[in-house]
Amino acid sequence: QLQASGGGLVQAGGSLRLSCAASGSTVSSNAIGWYRQAPGKEREWVALINAGGSKNYAGSVKGRFTISREDAKNTVYLQMNSLKSEDTAVYYCNLVFRPISWGQGTLVTVSS
Repeated sequence: QLQASGGGLVQAGGSLRLSCAASGSTVSSNAIGWYRQAPGKEREWVALINAGGSKNYAGSVKGRFTISREDAKNTVYLQMNSLKSEDTAVYYCNLVFRPISWGQGTLVTVSS
C-alpha cells in the first residue's frame, strides 16, 4: 500500500512537500512515481524515481519539483517549489511498473 499525504492550500510561488509512505513493499526495490489529476483532466505522470535512484520528470515540472527517497522511512517525497495554479490537482503515488490501488491521493490547491 502507498499512502500520499502533505497536500494543502498554497499561494502561487509557494512550496509544498508531499510524502508517499509505503507498507507491504519496499520503495528502494521499486520504481515509484508521482502522478496528478486536475479537475476535468486525465491523470498524468509527474515524476519517478527508480530502484537505482535515477529520477525523471515531466516537462511541466522539471526544474521546480524534486523527487527523493528516504529508505529508512520507506518513503518517497515530492518537493514542489514555485507552484503555479496549473499545479492544482490531486496527487497520487504508485508503483510505476505494477500499479496497485490508487488510493485517495492528496489534494494540492494553488491559489493565484
